[in-house]
Amino acid sequence: MARQQSCVLLPCPSSLFLFSCSLISPRPRCSFPASHCNTLQHAATHCNTLQHNTRRCKTLQHTATHCNTLRHTATHCNTLQHTATHCTTLHHTATHCITLQHTATHCNTLQHTATRCITLQHTATHCNTLQHAVTHCNTVATHSNTLQHTAG
Repeated sequence: MARQQSCVLLPCPSSLFLFSCSLISPRPRCSFPASHCNTLQHAATHCNTLQHNTRRCKTLQHTATHCNTLRHTATHCNTLQHTATHCTTLHHTATHCITLQHTATHCNTLQHTATRCITLQHTATHCNTLQHAVTHCNTVATHSNTLQHTAG
């Protein structure tokens, strides 16, 4: 039976080439020296290792990209939390300020009312003094008129 040999040159990602031979015969024979066969086996193993490392590297790159995205998202979330806390504090301060303004306005109104009340009290006291003086004056005038009428 005649032997037929079919050889194919396969590219690897590492710029090495894998020389694959398949012999169709009951007992395959390689026409290349054994050292060449060992070199090809070594190159094939190296190629497989490089392919495995490339897949692993791509997985690690994907994981690193995902990790960076998560870190960016966490930083953004922390910034938003800080901003929300600051906003809540400002809202609380604004509410407190409005309450203080309302209290100050009420206090000013009370102060104005108190000043007006003191003025009215002073006026009432003065009026009472004048009224007392007028009453006293009228009493004296009536008494004087009575004396004049009796004497005259």
